[in-house]
Amino acid sequence: MQKRIYFLSDFHLGAPNAASSLDRERTLVRFLDSIKSDAQEIFLVGDLFDFWFEYRLVVPKGHVRLLGKLAELSDLGIPLHFFMGNHDMWVKDYFQKELNMQVYDRPVLFERQGKKLIVGHGDGLGPGDHGYKRLKKLFRHPLAQWLFGLLPPAIGIGTANYFSRKSRAQTGASEEVFLGAEKEWLIQYANRKQAEQPVDYYLFGHRHLPIDHPIEPGARYINLGDWIRYQTYAVMDEGMIALKAFERPESTIIRS
Repeated sequence: MQKRIYFLSDFHLGAPNAASSLDRERTLVRFLDSIKSDAQEIFLVGDLFDFWFEYRLVVPKGHVRLLGKLAELSDLGIPLHFFMGNHDMWVKDYFQKELNMQVYDRPVLFERQGKKLIVGHGDGLGPGDHGYKRLKKLFRHPLAQWLFGLLPPAIGIGTANYFSRKSRAQTGASEEVFLGAEKEWLIQYANRKQAEQPVDYYLFGHRHLPIDHPIEPGARYINLGDWIRYQTYAVMDEGMIALKAFERPESTIIRS
């Protein structure tokens, strides 16, 4: 059987409430179960959880169905890759030890099936958004993580979950609108990178909108969408990457 490479992102498990998160998690498990026979590799491109912080002896409770399925896939010999998102940037070594999963904190260049791919979550890239970029540097600093780790888990995780929900409420419906190539910051980032060092594909999450857009000359920008509204993912087969939807109509995908 021909092996394929899968890319998916932005599950935001834990949001907006336990019931809808559990339903989303079960859908993800069905999807992962459906691809385990032909998956060569799986790339999880950030924001798997609405918040994640690893204390030395404590990790957030829940999400055991997804973590168990990922453990099963890893035990089957399927390589797993995880890119830290802005909601789960405080990953340490839990995933590496428990799931044998490679973890990345920035975009990475890969060569697969004769093609060059840049893969990353996408937060903090492109022009503008200087406030978030400064905040990201602060949150990524080891001192900030150490200080947060001094808080008892009930206080630290509860506080972080509150601000995570508040951030999404402020974003609102703006994530659902394609702004046009000249205003989409990840398309601008891909255009700049392509002029410096051409590749074949740019694959990002973060934007929450499934987008397949050309980058000249000869590349494509693919935003993986999310599993809150769209249940979209990308699959690479014989050097070609297609953006698809699982148990949802593909008419929601923005194609140019």
